[in-house]
Amino acid sequence: MTDEIKVRVGTPEDLDEIINLALNVAQENGIFAPDIHKVLSEVWPSLHQHLGIVGVIGDAGKKLEGFVLLRIGQQWYNNNQILEERVVYVDKKFRSAKGGRARKLCEFSKKASDELCLPLIIGVMSSNRTEGKMRLYRRLFGPEAGCFFLYGAKTGNWQTIEASPQE
Repeated sequence: MTDEIKVRVGTPEDLDEIINLALNVAQENGIFAPDIHKVLSEVWPSLHQHLGIVGVIGDAGKKLEGFVLLRIGQQWYNNNQILEERVVYVDKKFRSAKGGRARKLCEFSKKASDELCLPLIIGVMSSNRTEGKMRLYRRLFGPEAGCFFLYGAKTGNWQTIEASPQE
């Protein structure tokens, strides 16, 4: 790979690698155990650019270094479309490597927002290294518009929380 880290639009060929990374995200940062069908229902349409898009770092058909999942949705109080970031994730092996992968994925999100002419809602939902992530987001997006709180749970701790049975 060249010195310049590039984010490209993900394709269906990237599905297996994205699923692997998504399971890593859930392990590190999830509140509940992942449901692979739910993950697929978010990722698959976005890989076909249907109400979403996936940005990936890495070559098609090979191990990916990171990804961002963006979906087009609506807020609860109106019918206007908004671009919602579902996850920005860089594989642990590439977090300390040069190239600013998380920054590049966030820049991809901004570019998608600009090109789609949709506002972007993006945030940090993590109990691990949160301040560093917040500093990066402030540099890229400006001041935050609120924050998240968890009561009765902690990210990356789903193994100790008993989830309700799935139907």
